Amino acid sequence: MTEPSRPSSPDLPPASRLGLMLCVLYCLFYGGFIALAVLNPKLMAMRVGFGGNVAIWYGFGLIIAAFVLAVIYLLARRNDVDG
Repeated sequence: MTEPSRPSSPDLPPASRLGLMLCVLYCLFYGGFIALAVLNPKLMAMRVGFGGNVAIWYGFGLIIAAFVLAVIYLLARRNDVDG
């Protein structure tokens, strides 16, 4: 008796694969923010440079990371010949 064939998954273009990896990376970074906020709120409230606290600076880091990852993906898509 033969095994039923499984549908093959189509190969993703390199830029799409990069996009998924960047998304996972950002989700891990954001998940760290949420975990820190839930598990150690006192640390998030701790004052650090320029009068802000850890939550503020981590939030700024999230915004900057989103921008940087978007630029990386934009450059990868620009060089992708498949469009």
